[in-house]
Amino acid sequence: MMERIGMLDTYVDNLTMGETVLVVDQFIQERKPLHLMGVNADKINMLRKEPHLRKIVNSCDVINADGASVVWASKVLGKPLKERVAGIDLMYCLMELAEKKGYQVYFLGARQEVVTETIGIVKGLYPELLIAGYQNGYFKREEWPKIAQRIRESQAQIVFVGITSPLKEYLVEYLQNQNLDCVFMGVGGSFDVVSGHIPRAPKWVQKIGMEWLFRVLQEPGRLWKRYFFGNIEFILSVYQEKFRKSK
Repeated sequence: MMERIGMLDTYVDNLTMGETVLVVDQFIQERKPLHLMGVNADKINMLRKEPHLRKIVNSCDVINADGASVVWASKVLGKPLKERVAGIDLMYCLMELAEKKGYQVYFLGARQEVVTETIGIVKGLYPELLIAGYQNGYFKREEWPKIAQRIRESQAQIVFVGITSPLKEYLVEYLQNQNLDCVFMGVGGSFDVVSGHIPRAPKWVQKIGMEWLFRVLQEPGRLWKRYFFGNIEFILSVYQEKFRKSK
């Protein structure tokens, strides 16, 4: 039985990386649909303001702590999580699982150049992986039925969705409503990292929980406001919740 921790208007499952992979494998074997969710400070800030997004996130069967900030918050609130389950690392683990078990994987998102290069890299890393198909993320909402049909025809069991929030959550909700019994995992900008278009922070930076700062330094003009003010908002929210509970 998974331990589900409530914090800041949402929930986080107290799972390690290995435990998450085992849960996903069980869903695939039982042919049960799954929206595999990862939350970080930015997404928690977002869902607290957007009821529809909050409803989607909180209805997911698995919600991972995809951010050192969430692990930190769990400790401050007296409900410590076992570890961070970073989305891109989980993506690699699930590709390894899929190669081992013969599961078919679909890649949806990013620019055509990026997703094509991602497929090339993935084939080199996992030569036996069954790639059901891939599609760039530049399509309109009116095309969602076509996307659903392509995924259905591909017979994919895992679909990685490399689209920004909250659009990817709304898209996955739609696809699940089309009775697709896949495991859908939002991976944000992971295709850019896998393809080499955006470098990932060194391991030591990841370990000290400063991967977000590495990203800001890469694209300061686009990201500094989002992370600077977003982190302040998140920290204040954590201490406000701690204060309310202590009262």
